[in-house]
Amino acid sequence: MLAPSYLPEAKHKLLTELTDGLESNALSWLSGYFAGVAQGKQAGRGAPPAISAVAATHAARQLTIVYGSQTGNAKRVAESLAERTGALGLNTRVLRADRYATRELKDEHLLYIVMSTQGEGEPPDDSLGFVEFLSSRRAPKLPQLKYAVLGLGDSSYPLFCGIAQNIDARLAELGAQRVHDLGTADLDIETVALPWQDATIAVAQKALKQAEAPGASVTPLHPKAARVTREQPYLAELLLNQAVTGRDSQKDVRHLEISLEGSQLSYQPGDALGVWPTQSEALVQAVLAALRLDAGEAVEINKVSRSLKEWLTHHRELTQLTKPFLAAHAELAQSAALQALLQADAFDALKEFLGTRQLIDVLKEYPAKWTAQGLVKALRPLTPRMYSIASSQAAVDAEVHLTLANVAYEYEGENRWGVASNFLTRLAEGDKLPIFIEENPRFRLPADNSRDVIMIGPGTGIAPFRAFVQERSAAGASGRNWLFFGNPHFSSDFLYQTEWQRALKDGDLDRLDLAFSRDQGEKIYVQHRLLERAAELYDWIQGGAHVYVCGDATRMAKDVHQALLRIAQEEGGLDEAQAKQWLDDLAAQGRYARDVY
Repeated sequence: MLAPSYLPEAKHKLLTELTDGLESNALSWLSGYFAGVAQGKQAGRGAPPAISAVAATHAARQLTIVYGSQTGNAKRVAESLAERTGALGLNTRVLRADRYATRELKDEHLLYIVMSTQGEGEPPDDSLGFVEFLSSRRAPKLPQLKYAVLGLGDSSYPLFCGIAQNIDARLAELGAQRVHDLGTADLDIETVALPWQDATIAVAQKALKQAEAPGASVTPLHPKAARVTREQPYLAELLLNQAVTGRDSQKDVRHLEISLEGSQLSYQPGDALGVWPTQSEALVQAVLAALRLDAGEAVEINKVSRSLKEWLTHHRELTQLTKPFLAAHAELAQSAALQALLQADAFDALKEFLGTRQLIDVLKEYPAKWTAQGLVKALRPLTPRMYSIASSQAAVDAEVHLTLANVAYEYEGENRWGVASNFLTRLAEGDKLPIFIEENPRFRLPADNSRDVIMIGPGTGIAPFRAFVQERSAAGASGRNWLFFGNPHFSSDFLYQTEWQRALKDGDLDRLDLAFSRDQGEKIYVQHRLLERAAELYDWIQGGAHVYVCGDATRMAKDVHQALLRIAQEEGGLDEAQAKQWLDDLAAQGRYARDVY
């Protein structure tokens, strides 16, 4: 920051307002811009160069990396890419999509985009505006732009990396030049991301070295030094595994308390806990039996040799069926039925199939002869599961709490389960589990403790709001807290009921609205409660309240979003377009945040 003596007071105030809240990469870009202005003046120009000319010159000498991330994976890949290019002396900036000024797109010369796809082919929340702009008629022609796109997705969904595919195609349509093929990474991200990074870094080296000019700067990245990472998790002790649903509930929801003693891990409310699960012995044996394979057979993949059983137990996905595996199995089984599911016009049937069957079901219903080597290569690597943290360290110190729904059901009379929930539910107190912290900076409490907070979290979506209320209580926040919670039945599914009642009594919670959908003839969900409280809700928001939504992305989050749009129209007198802009503005201000999955 410049000292006040270098600038007139009014100019210094403007500069302070300009830089307030900017991330380090944006500040570094401004530094480069002002350096360009200074160079223009030192060269004897009578006036500083036009902003557009300076920006274009600067843009021609830099790589811009834009990422869109729902759970933090795209952010991690983008920052890794920026760190690698920065270490090579390349002028690089990395920006979250909602921090990228789309007006700059027309001046970009080298742009890399790392974009995740969530749910049914939708962009992450931080990229809605960017994707909408790029898809609109307002997007400029881009004949000067060279670009590459890396998509992150989940092949258990039919629309795999759909958003990245759309962006890649749209940039080409706008006249930009693709410098590397679209990368589509499954949950085993590094398998695709690392070769994509290697190739695009080589392109950037050539492009930026050619355009390099005196005074070009490097934006250094300073990632947090962390002993515990996704790749090197901490083996933590489970302190408590307790059911928080009643005996009559059709759900098995658990409250887990995990020790962080000695880990040096810390987190903030809104962050997630990553857990590396282990496949159940019963499922591993069932797969081996169905394929008549030897558990002890050695299998080598990428110069790593393990027994087949070890691969299946700790390193391969068995509970989620993916489209690539289905395609490989259909060919081996010579199954016309499976091959028909993979046709372009069978989207709905494929979606239903992937959503209702697991790997073991396909192996039994459509027999095929797999080798141990072929099976391990075809299966997707096992990845960690992310859970919204249900505690504040201000309240629980060296612990982290989770609210976990155990996924268990029957298919054709046989038990099926989710890998991580089954793993965690089976743990006894004193057992160890591998964990790490995944930061979620988009889902943070307001820095101003006097701001009101509206929290909408049905089911296990309640987890981060338990953390929010604990944090606000410990901080003595003067802002009001309003919670909307829903589940099937009051008597058996009211998660943390005594805690919320105590919070109301102590003044840590100001409002609590409940929606128990099956306790009456007509189903009532949280979005219905929002509409019932529309006038007060709108007043809170217009008064500066922050709105948070956590839970199911495919139904609940969409219904809540529509309810908020309707409230803006009915209470604010806005038309449809204005209501959408109102909600978009709240999101841009960080006052409408979602943690959905």
